[in-house]
Amino acid sequence: AKITSSFRIFSTVTKAAMQKYPNPMNPSVIGVDVLDRGIDKQGRLHSKRLLSTEWGLPSIVKSIIGNARTYTYVQEHSVVDPMEKTFELQSSNITFTNMVSVDERLTYKPHPEDPNRTILTQEAIISVKGVSLSSYLEGVMASTISTNAGKGREAMEWVIRRLNAEIEELAATARGTIRTPMAAAVTEK
Repeated sequence: AKITSSFRIFSTVTKAAMQKYPNPMNPSVIGVDVLDRGIDKQGRLHSKRLLSTEWGLPSIVKSIIGNARTYTYVQEHSVVDPMEKTFELQSSNITFTNMVSVDERLTYKPHPEDPNRTILTQEAIISVKGVSLSSYLEGVMASTISTNAGKGREAMEWVIRRLNAEIEELAATARGTIRTPMAAAVTEK
């Protein structure tokens, strides 16, 4: 499955993507832990994170995989290249890998015709193994990922609005702090 979306300026989108969780659109992601973060010799930021998720699978799927527990872990590796203005993120589940593997890749880069827009390309490879009705499960997983992709776009817009509101609030606070002493100084004269 491959999905393409368009967002705002690259730097804003990158900040939002790094702060995407938690958000009300994707309540299934219940924890994010940074395992490692560093800058390589080319100036690219590498991040490794562990996402704790609660899969909302239908009861029939739970019975097929033979486990009522749907709490899973996902490993995520991302690379932000500020010179090329690209942000690549690869994730894969590390729980239930003997039955289901989901490898997802997201790529953010500036729109070729509009530098004020950012394009997100999202791809996922789903593989179900060792269980009956594997094609059914692959279909359910593909549908879930497609639905979550839409929620992910909504979440990004939500985070971007939240970041912009925080910036505006900081700017207003700074203006208020600067005006007050100046007004006091003028009054004293």
